[in-house]
Amino acid sequence: MAAERGDHTVYWRERAACLRVDDPDLFFPIGISGLTLAQVEKAKAVCDRCPVMEQCLNWALYVGHVEGIWGGTTESERRAMKRRVARQAENTVTTAA
Repeated sequence: MAAERGDHTVYWRERAACLRVDDPDLFFPIGISGLTLAQVEKAKAVCDRCPVMEQCLNWALYVGHVEGIWGGTTESERRAMKRRVARQAENTVTTAA
């Protein structure tokens, strides 16, 4: 992270609430059911009180495929967000044409 300190675009990471969590694996659940759902909710609760949640989510959306919980969202939630944005853009272009 030292190389990133001068880069203001990633400075937000130094202020992330997840840095103060004892178990970083909390943000990388394996699976999508059972106890994993409780793990996801616990990770999202940390995100909910994070001062840089929006920057974190924007970074994950920009980068694309990143595993785990970022900005209070799961991988599948971010994929759905990207699909919605793409559909909206497509509808805007179709309507304007």
